[in-house]
Amino acid sequence: MSQKVLVLNQDYSALTICSMPKAFLLVYLNKAELIAESSTERLHSISQSFPFPSVIRLNRYVYFPYKGVVLTRQNIFKRDGNRCQYCGSSDHLTLDHVIPKSRQGRTSWDNLITACKYCNSKKGHKTPEEAGMQLARQPFKPSFVMFLRNFSGILDNQWMPFIGAKHEKIQ
Repeated sequence: MSQKVLVLNQDYSALTICSMPKAFLLVYLNKAELIAESSTERLHSISQSFPFPSVIRLNRYVYFPYKGVVLTRQNIFKRDGNRCQYCGSSDHLTLDHVIPKSRQGRTSWDNLITACKYCNSKKGHKTPEEAGMQLARQPFKPSFVMFLRNFSGILDNQWMPFIGAKHEKIQ
């Protein structure tokens, strides 16, 4: 039961992803309605069978003032594909400030990248240009829907009408 379910707000906008047991409970308690279900799986009790949720919609609108992606180490790694943005390695990953903190570089989506320990120490307190190192791609802040679609590691085709028509990978 490790499957995930897309949770929509009352206006059908993507709100979050939750576990299947949590989604089932919301539907069972009439706090949400089933929008899409698995065609291959069902939940079974001793005497009943229930649809296995894939997409649910909350019955009441939830005001969610900040609908962004939280800046965390794991989210930076996900955005960068768990690869060093200088050499492409996936070993011994760390975070690197493109403009070093010693030069008033901020801790932000636009200034943090994934780097291996070797490249991070080679760059040191220089900018990539000063160190003669090329970034694979410029850092950016992903939108909430982009993060759900491209970086959550979970993709169900039944989610596409709500989080984007196609699965676009960022290069």
